[in-house]
Amino acid sequence: MASLSAHLTAARRLVVKIGSTLLVDQVSGRLRQSWLETLSADIADRRAAGTEVLVVSSGAIALGRRILSLKTATLKLEDSQAAAAVGQIALAHAWQQHLARHDLVAGQILLTLNDTEERRRYLNARATLNTLLRQGAVPVINENDTVATSEIRYGDNDRLAARVSSMMAADCLVLLSDVDGLYTAPPETPGAAHVPVVEEITARIEAMAGKPTSGLGSGGMITKIEAGRIATGAGAAMVIAAGSPDHPLRRIIEDERSTWFLSKAEPVAARKRWIAGTLIPVGRLVVDDGAAGALRHGKSLLPAGITRIEGHFSRGDALSIVTMSGLEIARGLSAYDRADAERIAGRRSSEIEALIGYRGRDEMVHRDDMVLMGSSGS
Repeated sequence: MASLSAHLTAARRLVVKIGSTLLVDQVSGRLRQSWLETLSADIADRRAAGTEVLVVSSGAIALGRRILSLKTATLKLEDSQAAAAVGQIALAHAWQQHLARHDLVAGQILLTLNDTEERRRYLNARATLNTLLRQGAVPVINENDTVATSEIRYGDNDRLAARVSSMMAADCLVLLSDVDGLYTAPPETPGAAHVPVVEEITARIEAMAGKPTSGLGSGGMITKIEAGRIATGAGAAMVIAAGSPDHPLRRIIEDERSTWFLSKAEPVAARKRWIAGTLIPVGRLVVDDGAAGALRHGKSLLPAGITRIEGHFSRGDALSIVTMSGLEIARGLSAYDRADAERIAGRRSSEIEALIGYRGRDEMVHRDDMVLMGSSGS
């Protein structure tokens, strides 16, 4: 039987989530610099192996509360936001320094819930992250605690990491935690047994989750199970592993104890099933024979191939793509509003900036945001 760690070593795209208790010493409130260096070395190893790596990093509030001398156990929302504003600078600087030692560039991304739920903002966030990855950078992502309110916050970075994993069609999600996986009961409970593999998240698995155990983090096993449901549903394998020791990714690869959540779906296929089966098209793009042929060969839809536009839609809305005879051949997410789409339809991509006044995407519908109808979704 192949090692479960192959889900990590063979990943084309990897998301790594780090909790506050790993990054910040709970006594001093200072960053664990030497530990972060070993994790950065692990990330560099994965990059050298050809894996794109995205980091979801907690720790801004924990760092900021020490800098601002906020001593109370529970912070009010405005205090948390102030702590995040100060701590995020220190956190980003630390990531920049440690990754730079391995010739890696860090890119900071701050997200709110709406950035992964509203299609326009979802497309913007995903486009930025994809660009950073293409340029060889390591995106370092955190919740935008400085502006997010209690009503719209993720509340923990486990679920944020799972949303990022889904949004980016990652193959593997690593949740580095202060525990080494899921147990049949809270680990301190007599008789609690470690669960090495979860093939399906059932009511029984959910019942095993306990309450948060740390003072700095806001998550717990409950949120990790929820993250597992999101990630595996989008086609990624997920692992919960102890992150406190040095070189935590290397330890997972060496098959140290952890819990793997397995997925039966492929990341890209899961995303395309969402486009084809969940979203209702609000408009149609009629394309010429040349464009139709290009789509069937896996190409994106360029403005030049569009002969007619129907319906009222905004950027990020789902559209039906049809041939001149009315046959639906694809569905996808629009890169432009209806008004701008009208201006660029039938024109070359090099003309887009002159036509609409800004440099938009070359594609009307990118192939990553498109599924061919009547196909396997590849």
